[in-house]
Amino acid sequence: MKAIILCAGYGTRMEPYTNEYQKVMIPLHGKPILEYLIQSIKKAGMQDFIIVVGYRKEQIIDYFNEGKDLGVHIEYVHQDNLNGTGGALLLCEPLLSENSFFLTWGDTLVIPEIYEKVIQMGNQEKEKFVLVANYVIDPFRGAAIYLDGDYCKMIIEKPKKGTSTTNLNNAGIFVLDHQIFKVLKTQKPSERGEIEVPETISFGIKHLNWKFRVIRMKESDFYADFGDKESYEKLKKDTSWLELL
Repeated sequence: MKAIILCAGYGTRMEPYTNEYQKVMIPLHGKPILEYLIQSIKKAGMQDFIIVVGYRKEQIIDYFNEGKDLGVHIEYVHQDNLNGTGGALLLCEPLLSENSFFLTWGDTLVIPEIYEKVIQMGNQEKEKFVLVANYVIDPFRGAAIYLDGDYCKMIIEKPKKGTSTTNLNNAGIFVLDHQIFKVLKTQKPSERGEIEVPETISFGIKHLNWKFRVIRMKESDFYADFGDKESYEKLKKDTSWLELL
């Protein structure tokens, strides 16, 4: 199973840092953000990576190269047209030979144990679709996750603030089946003009009976959103979270 990390976006919420850095390359306690992510996924047992690059892509490629210094293998896909997470994922299809693959946003980080659970469900428990949901007060900035037992019955991208009746948010960590590409190719752009993975997941659940197993993170579980400047500043002042990785 290969791990795909989406790292092409500009990162408007991280200005002014992104005036100089690619969002995932912003330094934090001596390392770029992306290095923590790769190392944590590696600890969970994955070594083959596909990184989707776009804005300031040379910073990522020049730093990590083929991944030898980290003991992994990295391939790069160039997303010149920043048309969403779904558009980025479509570019990776030619590099995937297995039915299942791991996907994560490049600006989120959890402890290695969570990645291990995701991969285990995909490999050993043969779940075709898995997603991680983290606890938030209101998921209006991400995607609200509603459950039916251990499975996702509905996902709402960017719900209006105060309208959600769930505290579960899409953490941007998945195991996906290759069949998602067939649906992605038929998806129309969202209101933001992007092809989006969460909307494709929602379509699959509603119309294709996709069963998405959900790993629910607790309120106390570590979850880092490096796409949010306030969250980044807190992690910059604190070092205790490094012991968890």
